[in-house]
Amino acid sequence: MDGEPGGDKGSTSDVPESPEKELPPPNFLEIEPIYEALGHPRRRYLCYTLLKDTEWSLNDLATKIVAWETDVPEHAVTEDQREEVYISLYHAHIPKLVAEGVVTFDEGTERVTAAEHADQVLTALEGMGGSLDAAQETHARSEMDERED
Repeated sequence: MDGEPGGDKGSTSDVPESPEKELPPPNFLEIEPIYEALGHPRRRYLCYTLLKDTEWSLNDLATKIVAWETDVPEHAVTEDQREEVYISLYHAHIPKLVAEGVVTFDEGTERVTAAEHADQVLTALEGMGGSLDAAQETHARSEMDERED
């Protein structure tokens, strides 16, 4: 019954839980940082790649992004193109995602991995997904083109 302490945990009461129990834990990422993380196409692409595989080298990410942005296979990406995107990832986009806890970046190995808030951002992406960024998501989740034609 309502208001009785120590009620049965297995009961199916229609009374809503107290507001404190409905709030997300404090380590949840708020909506603004999620939109900030997803606000740039390169950051969205990076997040989509995390849906495919949770660890990437910065060089592979730069190659995949150039291939998507220029609509060429990965093997056709030039070193200059890769370097330009690599620099923007290294100096702008990766630090922003690291600051929000979406990815971690190991300076020594230059590996990008999913972090504690990645699931929230990826869930938001999947929720928006399909109709908004279908072409970007499909490309980001595709396998790397290893051919050297």
